[in-house]
Amino acid sequence: MRHGKKFNHLGRKKGHRRALLKNMACSLIEHKRINTTVAKAKALRLYVEPLITKAKSNTTHSRRVVFSYLQSKEAIKELFGPVADKVATRPGGYVRVIRTGFRKGDGAEMAMIEFVDFNNDYAAGKSGEGGKAKKRRSRRGGAKKTAAAAAGAVAATGTAAATVVEDAVEEVQEAVVETVVEETPVVEAAAEEVVTEKIVENVGDEDPELAALNAKVEEDSTTTSDEEE
Repeated sequence: MRHGKKFNHLGRKKGHRRALLKNMACSLIEHKRINTTVAKAKALRLYVEPLITKAKSNTTHSRRVVFSYLQSKEAIKELFGPVADKVATRPGGYVRVIRTGFRKGDGAEMAMIEFVDFNNDYAAGKSGEGGKAKKRRSRRGGAKKTAAAAAGAVAATGTAAATVVEDAVEEVQEAVVETVVEETPVVEAAAEEVVTEKIVENVGDEDPELAALNAKVEEDSTTTSDEEE
């Protein structure tokens, strides 16, 4: 019968049990994570969490009370130093117990007990990259609202883009018109010169007398240049 049995005696007498929990608590504080059986891990959690709460107030009295349970100066220094700084804002639940399977020898269920605030990999996996917590999505119309908002944003973006394009087209048209108006006399003069040259060439080719006259003028100019030399 288990009348009045409010905690797990772990199959040991009081002195043996206290020594076991004291050594396991010191190892947990020093290494931040240990492997043991599930029964011992649960008993250790009940033993060490009140000591961590006591370590939040760094006074001589608190140090003496915790030292009476741990009997280790190194564990006290670590507990009132880095551990207390890490768990200063946590109201409780300083350690977690994770089951890891069964032991081959006797089939005992094994577990890993660790400090919650000292497992950076688990915290990063839960919160995502960069340590930022992910937002929880709701199924109650959340997708529809998100889709509607996205459609509205796309429509607004499309309207703004169309307005910008129209303004740009109008500016380009105005610039082209101004350029054409400014360069029209130059273009007309160049066109007249080209047309005149073409007409003279065509007329010279068609009229034999004009062609002979042009040839004579070229010969006279050549002779004059030779005499001057």
